[in-house]
Amino acid sequence: MSSLLFIFAILIYGIVLVILFAFGMNFLYLAFLALRQGQREPVAPPLREMPLVSVQLPIFNELYVAERLIDAVARFDWAPERLEILVLDDSTDETRAIVQQAVERWRAHGVNIQHIHRADRTGFKAGALALGMTETQAEYIAYFDADFVPPRDFLRQTMPHMADDKVAFIQTRWGHVNRNYSLLTFLQSLAIDAHFMVEQFARARAGYWFNFNGTAGVWRRAAIEHAGGWKQDTLTEDLDLSYRAFLNGWKALYLRDVVTPAELPVTFGAYQRQQHRWAKGSLECALELLPQVWRAPISLSHKLEGTFHLTGYSIHLFMFALMLVYPAVIFYAPQFPELLALYGVGALFNLSALAPTMYFTLAQKELGKDWWQKIPAILFIMALGAGMMPNTVRAAWQILIGRNKDFERTPKFGVARRDDAWVTKRYQLRIDLWILFELAMAGWNLGTLIYAWEMRNWIIAFYAGIFFVGAVFVTGLSLAQTFAVWQYRKKQVETRRVTDVA
Repeated sequence: MSSLLFIFAILIYGIVLVILFAFGMNFLYLAFLALRQGQREPVAPPLREMPLVSVQLPIFNELYVAERLIDAVARFDWAPERLEILVLDDSTDETRAIVQQAVERWRAHGVNIQHIHRADRTGFKAGALALGMTETQAEYIAYFDADFVPPRDFLRQTMPHMADDKVAFIQTRWGHVNRNYSLLTFLQSLAIDAHFMVEQFARARAGYWFNFNGTAGVWRRAAIEHAGGWKQDTLTEDLDLSYRAFLNGWKALYLRDVVTPAELPVTFGAYQRQQHRWAKGSLECALELLPQVWRAPISLSHKLEGTFHLTGYSIHLFMFALMLVYPAVIFYAPQFPELLALYGVGALFNLSALAPTMYFTLAQKELGKDWWQKIPAILFIMALGAGMMPNTVRAAWQILIGRNKDFERTPKFGVARRDDAWVTKRYQLRIDLWILFELAMAGWNLGTLIYAWEMRNWIIAFYAGIFFVGAVFVTGLSLAQTFAVWQYRKKQVETRRVTDVA
């Protein structure tokens, strides 16, 4: 039995290390591609005429940001007769009235804007986008989520590139209206910068498939229809449609120099919910689309890059498996040093672990924003990623058991400045009982850390320490923010009680 456990542990350990090494080397490859491309941006021909563009805004209970978005798109620098705005509103709260008032105000100023409200939220966001397709005859459709604030010249910067009739969609880079609000928002901004400054840029310029990010972009109507339209089969309808368009022979364009600012989640619960939805949807797309990718008449390199892209969130699953097998590796290491040496205990993982750090650092260097000062935060992203492992494990488990695809929105509070309060706002999320699993993970990693330290296995001790710090940060932030909301509400109740007595 002991031999079987040893073989199983070492087999899992070796397989996971090789897979993580492959992902790490792909990070480095994308970073190399981004560096090789330099600052080159696609050159568009002059805009000879303004086509009719439908700007569509899917909204659901966005009390604090809906009006900000509507105001931004209503000011677009585009011929009024060639611009229509459709607010696809599924709201069930006061947002509906706020949207209606904003729409009427801009309509009085001559803006072609409509408020389309659905009482039945079938298909969630994908359902709203599908409805939007039936409400317009425009050849081009621009999409913005409620937390975005697109620049006035957005269409003038993007639409000239649609002169190439093979382009299905154009994606712009996300900016941040509240990057420095807190440590959480700052860490998020670093991760998003890496995605857009390096990954999307490298994939697009090298001719690999990349995805529309669901917002801050423009689609060609014909491409949406040819690819089968918006579907609710997965929680990431944007990724799904992007790959279906590529599989049908379309191409896409990424404009790194066109920046569309957005609000980052300020509560950990909101961030966790967002990442859970993205992880689950991404894994669903991988299961559905990877067989088609490998059957497609494209090069092996394109198939491999498509696989790395669609399975990106599986890194958390492999890290979780590594975390579970660490104690067994520590136990057997002194007994079978020769065999373990074949796997280069921790060496492959060490190399792959450095890759994301270089990846994030390159993004900040490309942005030219005192990148060296951000290196401590970039290193801490490793811990945050480790702390998010249970979130992705949960997503994978829900797919495995066939749980319904409920679209859970990410609460936004209209927070931009440091002195903007969020605890006073609506849409607060209750603490999830899944935190017990996260606490258990923290305990497991602490035990592994102590065991590895006692056995002088410094490599595993180092990574167990990172996993432990990540788990503590995640659970600690969740509990601290929940307590802050509880304190505020308690004070509100006490204040009302004193007022009533008076």
